[in-house]
Amino acid sequence: MVKLLAVLGDYYHPEEWAKESLEHALQSLPSVENIQIDYCGYDSLQAALTQQPDGVILFKENRLNPTDEIVEEWMTDEMASNIASYVKNGGGWLAWHSGLASYPENGSYTKMLKGYFLHHPNQHQVVQYTLHESEINLRTNSFAVLDEHYFVHCDEEGTNIFLTAESIDGHAIAGWSHPYGDGRVCCLTPSHNKEGLLNTDFINLLASCVNWVISR
Repeated sequence: MVKLLAVLGDYYHPEEWAKESLEHALQSLPSVENIQIDYCGYDSLQAALTQQPDGVILFKENRLNPTDEIVEEWMTDEMASNIASYVKNGGGWLAWHSGLASYPENGSYTKMLKGYFLHHPNQHQVVQYTLHESEINLRTNSFAVLDEHYFVHCDEEGTNIFLTAESIDGHAIAGWSHPYGDGRVCCLTPSHNKEGLLNTDFINLLASCVNWVISR
């Protein structure tokens, strides 16, 4: 049995949209009957990692209250170090959309990801996502959706880019993957809107990323 753990949702990103998208993705995998997924809050993640899940999916930014004057963050240095150790020792990690956002640029977590969110335009635009040859078996097509176009910093030489994004606002890297110790890390920037999260091509892309993260 493959055990997955997911931490989903934050102030700007409804948990139920991400969960619906993820569960559609898992249902598309041929091995779905052998996959068990558990959902937990950020405050339970550290304890859950001690159970050594095969993969973790994070769709949650670091800020807990981004509109307040004093902003609180949930990922401590200890948590970031424990996540990095979990992956280095053979775990799988998928940083999905807001799972790339507002984490310390020089922290253990961001260094493991080899990239992080920089900004996005205020207005949502049609974003064209283009797939590239990759170690991930990308069982889908390039696609376009109305989306929040993420612009990121990415260590291009230290990872494998499998997805790029283009809109009237410019061109950006949108998906990358690499080994980390004995584990695997995958980063995926789409999608923000429910329409994009439930797009069939995106769901197939998400399924491919999850499958790669848990494959050894």
